[in-house]
Amino acid sequence: MRISSDKVNKLAHTVADALAEIDECDFLEDRNTIRQEARKALEKLLTEETKLDANARQKIASQRKVIPEGSQEWDILYRKYYNDEVKKLGL
Repeated sequence: MRISSDKVNKLAHTVADALAEIDECDFLEDRNTIRQEARKALEKLLTEETKLDANARQKIASQRKVIPEGSQEWDILYRKYYNDEVKKLGL
């Protein structure tokens, strides 16, 4: 799923704010650095998710018969192939 840059930034702010509210959590860097690192981590996760999605879709497209997106069969195969891709990453 593609998320806009503004939404990723908002999520990164939310993460930094949530961490700041935890008493057991002390920042060794300033809050902006924490936010930037959270943003990088979120962008990396979203990039990986995009690759997983593309791989699952490619596997469905390579089937002998045409499986229309949105059909029950397509949904079942998508979940199966997506989960297979996740397992390959060891997640």
